[in-house]
Amino acid sequence: MKNKSKYVLPATSFLLFLILTVLLKTADVAKTGVGDTEIGLYHLNFAAKEFFGTNTAWYKITEITGILSIAAGGVFALLGAYQLIKRKSLFKVDTEILILGGLYILTGFIYVIFEKAVINFRPIIMEGEVAPEASFPSSHTVLAVVVAGSVYLLLPKYIKKKTVLYVLKALCAALIVITVAGRLLSGVHWLTDILGGVILSVCLLSLFGALIKEKDKVKDNENLRSISENG
Repeated sequence: MKNKSKYVLPATSFLLFLILTVLLKTADVAKTGVGDTEIGLYHLNFAAKEFFGTNTAWYKITEITGILSIAAGGVFALLGAYQLIKRKSLFKVDTEILILGGLYILTGFIYVIFEKAVINFRPIIMEGEVAPEASFPSSHTVLAVVVAGSVYLLLPKYIKKKTVLYVLKALCAALIVITVAGRLLSGVHWLTDILGGVILSVCLLSLFGALIKEKDKVKDNENLRSISENG
């Protein structure tokens, strides 16, 4: 049971995400007034939209934090490529980086799914567009939380100097908070878009963390076995 406990959070958050998705298609569904689009949990979403309004400055800020999040994840992608070239085998690349690559591929796959299977559309028509775009879950929210969050979790393995580690972890946390809050304040998403993005990100990140712990446990067992055999 103890071994399975680390998968409780990924499973629970995934279930919550599914419930939210179903509610958006079935509960309190009404026309948004933007094109011919509808939104579930109408009264909740419109109350939040009226409260926060629209702020283009926050939209631009979150565009920047999105780029910075990609850059942070790109550092580990480059590290993985370096290890692959130097060690001449994919299986010799750090397991954490391989799991990280799997996480990013899964995140991209989910993004494509929700671009095709649209749950709801943005509350506004973006500049340069002629119709509202798909907005659930907020892709910027997922990007910032998953990429910056995964970097946050991996930093202790690669950064040993305490001061540098604390600064980098603080920067990752700031990217997450600013993007999530800024995306909501910008008014380009419904409240449930942001909420869905956060819940989905927690699912993906906690699964990533569980797999890393599983890998560390296997490694510890192998080390103990080696010590026992040599002893």
